[in-house]
Amino acid sequence: MMREYCKTKEEYKDCVLFYRLGDFYEMFFDDAIMVSKELELTLTGKDCGLEERAPMCGIPFHAAETYINRLIERGHKVAICEQVEDPKLAKGLVKRAVIRIVTPGTTLDAQALDETKNNYLMSIVSIEDHFGCAIADVTTGDCFLTEVDKPQKLLDEINKFVPAEIICNDAFYMSGIDTDDLKNRLGICIFSLDSWYFDDESCKRVLKDHFHVNTLDGLGIADYESGVIAAGSLFLYLKETQKTALSQMTSIHPYTAEKYMLIDSSSRRNLELVETLREKQKRGSLLWVLDKTRTAMGARTLRSYVEQPLIDVDEINNRLMAVEELKEKPMLRDEIREYLNPIYDLERLISRISYKSANPRDLVAFASSLEMIPYIRQILKDFDAPIIKRIYEDMDDLEDVTGLIKSAIIEDPPLAQKEGGIIREGYNPDVDKFRTARTDGKKWLGELEARERERTGIKSLKIKYNRVFGYSLEVTNTFKELVPENYIRKQTLVNAERYITQELKDLEDVILGAEDKLYALEYQLFSDVRDKVGNEVVRIQRTAKAVAALDVFASLALVAERNNYVRPKVSENGIIDIKNGRHPVVERVIENDMFIANDTFLDNHKKRISIITGPNMAGKSTYMRQTALIVLMAQIGCFVPAQKASIGIVDRIFTRVGASDDLASGQSTFMVEMTEVANILRNATSKSLLILDEIGRGTSTFDGLAIAWAVIEHISNTKLCGAKTLFATHYHELTELEGKISGVNNYCIAVKEKGDDIVFLRKIVKGGADKSYGIQVAKLAGVPEPVIQRAKELVEELSDADITAAVKDLTAPKKKQKVVYDQVDMAQMSLFDTVQDNDIIEELKSIDIGNLTPMEALNTLYNLQNKIKNRW
Repeated sequence: MMREYCKTKEEYKDCVLFYRLGDFYEMFFDDAIMVSKELELTLTGKDCGLEERAPMCGIPFHAAETYINRLIERGHKVAICEQVEDPKLAKGLVKRAVIRIVTPGTTLDAQALDETKNNYLMSIVSIEDHFGCAIADVTTGDCFLTEVDKPQKLLDEINKFVPAEIICNDAFYMSGIDTDDLKNRLGICIFSLDSWYFDDESCKRVLKDHFHVNTLDGLGIADYESGVIAAGSLFLYLKETQKTALSQMTSIHPYTAEKYMLIDSSSRRNLELVETLREKQKRGSLLWVLDKTRTAMGARTLRSYVEQPLIDVDEINNRLMAVEELKEKPMLRDEIREYLNPIYDLERLISRISYKSANPRDLVAFASSLEMIPYIRQILKDFDAPIIKRIYEDMDDLEDVTGLIKSAIIEDPPLAQKEGGIIREGYNPDVDKFRTARTDGKKWLGELEARERERTGIKSLKIKYNRVFGYSLEVTNTFKELVPENYIRKQTLVNAERYITQELKDLEDVILGAEDKLYALEYQLFSDVRDKVGNEVVRIQRTAKAVAALDVFASLALVAERNNYVRPKVSENGIIDIKNGRHPVVERVIENDMFIANDTFLDNHKKRISIITGPNMAGKSTYMRQTALIVLMAQIGCFVPAQKASIGIVDRIFTRVGASDDLASGQSTFMVEMTEVANILRNATSKSLLILDEIGRGTSTFDGLAIAWAVIEHISNTKLCGAKTLFATHYHELTELEGKISGVNNYCIAVKEKGDDIVFLRKIVKGGADKSYGIQVAKLAGVPEPVIQRAKELVEELSDADITAAVKDLTAPKKKQKVVYDQVDMAQMSLFDTVQDNDIIEELKSIDIGNLTPMEALNTLYNLQNKIKNRW
């Protein structure tokens, strides 16, 4: 047995091997040592012919899922080695084989999965200067592939799907992606595979074999060369680990990253789309506001909508039409939602059915869910929106599937599949016969005994049972002469003889084998029903997708009605015009009608950049985030929190809001900030929306101001960027840029002063703030009074060093001067430069930086700069 174990372990070196021995899964050697620590199990030993006992630990087979899930959460793979023949029939060792490998991206256990989100497995292949990427969820059958040409774009795809597991080739580790960050921050398990998984011909062959096509053109993926390799390696991996036909994977959908709005990882976090920034909870996120879905399928679909906003105007407007019609027909919508409520997770149920792991209760839940479909379709007949019409067409009544399950399986079956009590009476005559035999066996024997007494005249005749000889007719020696000819002697006793008849023998076969035969037959019939349902996977998945989409649109319509949202006008004119916009999350948290609505107007010309000034806590960040969220909601196909909204399509949303130290990678707050800014400036386009909050805050005043200024200049340049931008800053000196730089406009948060105190009015008004009210905010925060008073004194002293004048001087138009240089000997020029450079260096060394005021520092820097300029 241990030799067989070692042979199996050699084939699955990278897995924890769960080896079935009787009613336990056992682990040995290194697996046992590791698992005993991970799962806090008792480590024992087994004598297996070695000098020392082999370390061993085990778990009951019926509790395996719980332990497997704990190992999967810690990033391990588990190979389940099961007994694959009946121990009663086995000669020698019971044959065993690995029936499945469970990994983080392939687990099917409902208790380990969040029903509201997909559990994705992602395959990535890095080839030269681009990446192929395939994504699948084995629990739902969803499968996608794409290609990207830059590591940053690949990172965006990873952040979009957040897979539980990534499989990749070795080159991926050299691509520049921070795999440690993916593991630590996102909790993704990453496994590199052998090179044969990524063989071009093998990948093409496995895809064609699985989807039963002669060429990849039929799948629409022939143009995705690296994507095909990623998808092929993914299916090879699934076939190796799942040991099944993967019949739930019925299609593969190619897409381009440009089909959806690009939202990078920091923007997803900052906008809190699906979870809050700090607590990582759904409550307080945009998804929390929008999600009123009734089914797990709908919840997952809505999440994907939020994470992947559209950029195609027609698709967006089709979604808006569906939401609008459901909003305008509240009674029909609410009736639909009532029918949606009892529907179980059809997508994951059909996957479990395909895996042959669904139990009888799963089939009953499946049938009860399908019973709702005809009622929903009846209601949808009255709708006109194109998407809802398509949903109606995609929904299949599936009455044949429902009828099969209802006729075969009882209403309240047990969880166990092999212990009977599953099949409904009247479905199969043999089941009824065996079930009756099990319960009425004694009655049949009594009737037979009475008939034989009357027929033979032997009044003492009795039917007896013996474990060795079975049932027999016992006749005392007194009545031996009356024994009929058809009685066959079976056993001789001291005072009696025992006989058998053909009728009794047949009855014995029925009674003694009834229970075992009943259980075996019921399991066989249940398996047949499950397989027949599994054969309809394509119809069922299409219906499930339709149900999920309807659930999403009904949810969005309900939210729009309850929260007073309006339908946005979506176009490609590049103008964002929002009247009385509100933050969708903040207004729900406040819930007292105290939220102050604000307008936003951005275009591609004179109003591209809004510089927003005002004190902390006044609402700058809320205002900017609400603009981004309103745009995003519109491109999801959702109504928006505003009085009126016209949204020009945005291809990307970038945010730079707050920052924190990343000490593990040696990055300070300012370094993190500048890294995000660099990403934005390199990737933003004229169709992008930028939300920039306090750029340059993490360094000195002059450096920060200079960086913020330069960023605005870069964004305003239509040849370099030209993106629509909301730019919040405490550098109110930047308000001088209005009128100096094309497209820049000033706005501020209205504040009412009451002596030394301020009142935030939360209203965006035209113009710029002339101060930051920092001391007043510090007072509101509870900073001790002595500190407040000292800060006021210092402000008065420092006011003389105001840099606004310097900023005005820098923004003033400069006269162009023509400089004429005499011809001089280049050697003399070089010597002259060196001498002057040395003088400047010596002057820099002599400066006592620690005792310079900000104004003195600026003047010193200005003088040194003039000296360098005057060298010529």
